Amino acid sequence: MRSLGLIDIYARLMFLELFRTPAYVVPTVVFPALFFAMFALPWARTPGLADTEMLSFVAIAVIGVTLFQFGVGVAAERARPWERYLRTLPANVAIRFAARSLCALLFGALAGACVVVVARLFSPIDLNGPQWALLALYAVLGGIPFVLFGITIGYWSNARAAVAIANLCYMLLAFAGGLWVPPAFLPAPITLVSPYLPTRAFGELLWSIAGAGHASASLVVLAAYTALFTTLAAVGYRRDEQARYV
Repeated sequence: MRSLGLIDIYARLMFLELFRTPAYVVPTVVFPALFFAMFALPWARTPGLADTEMLSFVAIAVIGVTLFQFGVGVAAERARPWERYLRTLPANVAIRFAARSLCALLFGALAGACVVVVARLFSPIDLNGPQWALLALYAVLGGIPFVLFGITIGYWSNARAAVAIANLCYMLLAFAGGLWVPPAFLPAPITLVSPYLPTRAFGELLWSIAGAGHASASLVVLAAYTALFTTLAAVGYRRDEQARYV
């Protein structure tokens, strides 16, 4: 119970700190919906593609927040005096990772919700009540490995390198995973690796809501990536701790 209380406190502090920064909140929450309107809306007006296009950009919204914003944020925070102070508080690495993950998923949910609103207003999406509930659940589950991926980038690179690495991973993985372009239209060499990428698994998980993906297999892949990135993030955290504070 004490750990849950600490996670709640840390998560609320992180959320309020970021939410009170309009320069962070507006691009983070609004840009995925803007990208959907610019690049996907012409396709999404087709009834057969509306649902899957919207679901793809919900995934892009969650990944963008969790991977890029929080990956770069961790790298930038490591050199700040506030980070040194937090290291002195009675919270282990699991608590801090859980709190950061919760905060990232909240922002990812807000960004995904903006995509849903635009799609609802301007495209013929056709999801029922249980499908919307499933979308909320799958968006959270699918975002977890990407939060940990972002934390991994943040602890294994400095602030300058983290920006480039996060951008590169975000764009390449989203494209190769079939989120920007449907998997059927990917170049032949990319189709060989696409099924094994976390972005493809996230896409398949969300597409399964509209009957176009495989939920069970996707959950297995995402669980494997969650374990991998948890290990890498924890090792990176300890490595940074030993280098700076031991």
